Amino acid sequence: MKLNKLVKTVVSALEDIKARDIKVLDVTNIATLFDCMIIASAISTRQAKALANNVHEKVKAAGGVVYGIEGEQSGEWVLVDLGDILVHVMLSAVRAHYDLEELWAALDAGDGNTSHY
Repeated sequence: MKLNKLVKTVVSALEDIKARDIKVLDVTNIATLFDCMIIASAISTRQAKALANNVHEKVKAAGGVVYGIEGEQSGEWVLVDLGDILVHVMLSAVRAHYDLEELWAALDAGDGNTSHY
């Protein structure tokens, strides 16, 4: 599956379950294991688990591959590994604490703007 189609599938799956503050980060210049990171906020652990599950289902239905899901037990931070894309579904407080967007922007030697999709 092409990267752009996979990104659209993931974003649509997140929007279906009302994810908040969805960010798509292009990290091709700073990461070698994956090309894109998608970060979304959930208002509860139940919603975080539902978001990750919906991403899994929609990607598989579209012909994509899900390599793994981590963090489903606690639901505070669920990671969905799609190979070229890592999807982080986090509770708002956890997301604010780790601030992945700022961390990856700081690693980017370019203009600091990692969002290109």
